[in-house]
Amino acid sequence: MSTTTPTATRTAIVTGAARGIGASVARRLAEDGLAVAVLDLDEAACKPVVEGIEAAGGRALAVGVNVADEASVQAAVERIAEELGEPTVLVNNAGIIRDNLLFKMTADDWDAVMNVHLRGSFLMTRAVQGYLTKAGWGRIVNLSSTSALGNRGQANYSAAKAGLQGFTKTLAIELGKYGVTANAIAPGFIETEMTAATAERVGVPFEEFKAAIAAETPVARIGKPDDIAHAVSFFASEGAGFVSGQVLYVAGGPKA
Repeated sequence: MSTTTPTATRTAIVTGAARGIGASVARRLAEDGLAVAVLDLDEAACKPVVEGIEAAGGRALAVGVNVADEASVQAAVERIAEELGEPTVLVNNAGIIRDNLLFKMTADDWDAVMNVHLRGSFLMTRAVQGYLTKAGWGRIVNLSSTSALGNRGQANYSAAKAGLQGFTKTLAIELGKYGVTANAIAPGFIETEMTAATAERVGVPFEEFKAAIAAETPVARIGKPDDIAHAVSFFASEGAGFVSGQVLYVAGGPKA
């Protein structure tokens, strides 16, 4: 098939899109002219994002899905293809944290994080890849983290985010000949409900927590969800077709 399909006819899927980074990504892709499926565990929580996109003249669909459940993922992707259009852009953003030091971390804490981040990204990508290869054009963007380099109290999260980088590079190798790229974005500290919860967990007021992080960041500020959305927009664009298998650290300064 042609690889010059107009962007306006394309459909993107964004997981974990009811709030935070995912919501910003969904809105940005809609601004770029894509129809956007807004996915999260609670479908009702996706409605405000969808309504905002539609109010701005875009097309969007709220879909409830458990990304770690095979049947739920398959049903969600089939519904999106039928109601919104066959997807050619996938952003695997859904994530959770279950932080603890290794000796306190339970097997359930480990499994929960692995299931959402790694199993979820695998199931979503496997369910979508057929549409991408059939179209002869596709973009997969996986959300990693600077925690992939190691972070105290995050053995599970760090391992999952590092695993996503290997997953991304393998997708790039396997799917490149079909016109599909796969890249990862590794955010640094981004102001979201999740990072606010981290500050609360360690007993530091969020404003103080953010100020301390900003003081250690070369650009002297913390990240915003729109910073990540901008990077996703690039990877999902027509012009990024020769960029694949890359990990972009969006962290306000250099990382290893």
